[in-house]
Amino acid sequence: MSVLVYVENADGKFKKSTYEVISYAKTVADQLNTHLTAISIGDVSHEDLESLGKYGSAKVLNVSDEQLKTFVNQAYASVIAEAASKEGAKVVVLANSFTGKGLAPRIAVKLQAGLADSAVELPSTDDGKFIVKKTAFSGKAFAFIELTSDVKIIALNPNSYKVVENGSPATVVDFASDSNESDFKTMVKEIVRATDKVSLPEAELVVSAGRGMKGPENWAMIEELADLLGAATACSKPVSDAGWRPHEEHVGQTGIAVSPNLYIAIGISGAIQHLAGVSSSKTIVVINKDPEAPFFKVADYGIVGDAFEIVPKLIEAVKSYKSNS
Repeated sequence: MSVLVYVENADGKFKKSTYEVISYAKTVADQLNTHLTAISIGDVSHEDLESLGKYGSAKVLNVSDEQLKTFVNQAYASVIAEAASKEGAKVVVLANSFTGKGLAPRIAVKLQAGLADSAVELPSTDDGKFIVKKTAFSGKAFAFIELTSDVKIIALNPNSYKVVENGSPATVVDFASDSNESDFKTMVKEIVRATDKVSLPEAELVVSAGRGMKGPENWAMIEELADLLGAATACSKPVSDAGWRPHEEHVGQTGIAVSPNLYIAIGISGAIQHLAGVSSSKTIVVINKDPEAPFFKVADYGIVGDAFEIVPKLIEAVKSYKSNS
């Protein structure tokens, strides 16, 4: 019996969510009095693979098949499921990222496993039960799911668990999987990444704006504030629909769900569809000139006023703080 964690990489480099999910999986392994093994698929340096040991994975399975250098959903799921079976893993953990959302249900089917996606806390293992807390109804509520299957799959939401360094360099072992031609019927030819921006799903800080900005020509101050804070930029659905901002910045029920430590909403009224995608944020700050805006009801801090007056003052305050630090 063991715990297996899939460690996702982007262009050969591990993301922050990778270290979160390893730290989480290590604690799950400790709860079950077993060991943790990681599996990496793609072209990652031996040094980076070894470094995963610092976060609790004593062994890393390295899959460097030429066919798997580019993400292929069905093929990756088959490899992870095969590794879980060979390692005798009773729990498989992965990030609930864009990639993880496609992999988790496929792995669950292959292993006939129960699945708890969107997990936000460590499982409860009292009285022999295995109960996972997860978000439900687009983040508007929490559900407690009991997994009773022999093998269990957990997909952890980004920013839901702290990164913990508690080990030494891992042992890296090459893992050769049995290729199945049917797994490669659908192929990804190219992945284009916005390398100059903070990844929105994994961002710890998000600066978001809506129709209150009046037009795309006024977005410079939103981007400046985000750059100063090291934050990702986001927007409401009407803004992306109008073409003011790209659709990959749209957060909400029909867009990207985020769970940053700080979400700053500027000129967004707070329709229920938008709130569904941001309600998992640790702290919400709202800036709106309408004191009756629905967003204020869920905000931790609210500023009633004109964004065109407040945001420039915020920018100057951040600049002043950074220059004095």
